[in-house]
Amino acid sequence: AATSQRCLRTDDLDKVGKTSAHHTLFEMLGNFSFGDYFKKEAIAWSWDFLTNVMDLPKERLYITVYKDDDEAKDMWKKIVPESRIIKMGDETNFWTMGPTGPCGPCSEILLDLGEEMGCGKPDCGPQCDCNRYLEIWNLVFTQFDRQEDGSLKLLARKNIDTGMGLERLVAAVNGKNNVFETDLFMPVMKAAGDLLKVSFNDNVQKLRMIADHARAI
Repeated sequence: AATSQRCLRTDDLDKVGKTSAHHTLFEMLGNFSFGDYFKKEAIAWSWDFLTNVMDLPKERLYITVYKDDDEAKDMWKKIVPESRIIKMGDETNFWTMGPTGPCGPCSEILLDLGEEMGCGKPDCGPQCDCNRYLEIWNLVFTQFDRQEDGSLKLLARKNIDTGMGLERLVAAVNGKNNVFETDLFMPVMKAAGDLLKVSFNDNVQKLRMIADHARAI
């Protein structure tokens, strides 16, 4: 199954306009498998779509995998150099729907926007919270059923659940470092600036907020 979901995300409200990628509304593009294809296919097809269909530069794509998911890491090693695969922990790379129930490790695909977008720290990398590495797509491998005691039981039918933000994908394909610099937002920002009779360059952050909220409404 494939979906396009319009999502409202209010927990990022304070970040809108200040960062290069946060919105109150975003369109989540996803594909799902219910007991059919799993990690190998999801990984191969996501890479093929981003590099061959969307034509994103392979050398600027980085991969994160869950720290205990050696299976996914080994699959990615056949596609990208191991130096561009980063293991990460529960907070970013293990999806759950609650204290119990279906859950599983994640693998994220990130685009390096360039050193000029980074924080300048020596250890700046895909695990950093700065604006340099933009998460494009998150592949969730739902393979466990968490029990009341916290133990993980393998699901009889493993599932795939992926999510990719349309706005971030558009920015990546357009070669932009900021999602607001695409034609999803620029016309609204320019129109708002004209109506308010304010300088576009001096009010970019506020115009981003207006464009985001208008689009969400």
